[in-house]
Amino acid sequence: MSFDVKPLAGGFGREICGLDMAHGIDPATAAALKATWLEHGVLLFRGIGTSPEVQLELSRCFGELEPHPIEKFRLAGYPELILLSNEDGPTGPVYDFDGVEITQRIPWHTDLAFTTTPNAGALLRMVRRVETGGQTGWLDTAAAYDELDEATKAEIADLEAVYLFRTGIEEMRFNQQGGRRITPRKETYPYFPPVANPLVWTHPETGRKVLNVSTLNIDHVIGQEGEAGDALIRRLIEHTLQPRFQYVHEWANNDMVLWDNRRTMHAAFGHPVREIRVVHRTTIKGTVAMGRVYEDGANAEAAE
Repeated sequence: MSFDVKPLAGGFGREICGLDMAHGIDPATAAALKATWLEHGVLLFRGIGTSPEVQLELSRCFGELEPHPIEKFRLAGYPELILLSNEDGPTGPVYDFDGVEITQRIPWHTDLAFTTTPNAGALLRMVRRVETGGQTGWLDTAAAYDELDEATKAEIADLEAVYLFRTGIEEMRFNQQGGRRITPRKETYPYFPPVANPLVWTHPETGRKVLNVSTLNIDHVIGQEGEAGDALIRRLIEHTLQPRFQYVHEWANNDMVLWDNRRTMHAAFGHPVREIRVVHRTTIKGTVAMGRVYEDGANAEAAE
């Protein structure tokens, strides 16, 4: 194995040290990297994200890459890279938090939790960091499940919840972030029908149980649409968001962080809209359906 591994702060995730990208990644090293990723959920590569080519080569160690379906979000010349930048103005909602205008504030979530098949993972590369804020956090939802009491594990073993596509934090039902939206709603998005996902996922590659409570998207427990179901969701979220399950990264330029989307939640803490932040992202394609289209919800929305 041509790299070293050391724990990140708090014990969740690992930093990969000594990986030499100058001569490419041989198959044995690629396999060892993937095994380390599956074991630990989050991998940090400090300072080696020096080009799109480096990011793409590293990303391909972990699976097939999925281009963004909307061409305008792709980095020019690199269809498998997503460009996340506010150089030409905010690309998402702007919120007022105590008099500070914040952009790129995205609460704890699992990517594509509002679909039947979440992506397997993603790799972020910091091209241009901001001086204020801009941190990204990850949560180990497998460890959160492991530390539930046995009664709660039994209670949620067969439960499903409905997850919805959200276009802003003001639409969330749980773990509200506060803040006042100050940009008008003018985005257009495709229609995503409601989906039913188990509250407990089984990771398709490791077999570990994972607590699935994407705070941005979760709406209600199926069969428990009243206060009892809402109280259960609040209890699970409060448990999962404990700092002991988190790793929060303070970015430096050329850092890259990889995460297993089926085993973690992540959050962007946002930054002042006046500061420029540029990030490149690859997405590792998901191949296993974890949920199902919620027919009752889809039919109800169609009838409105």
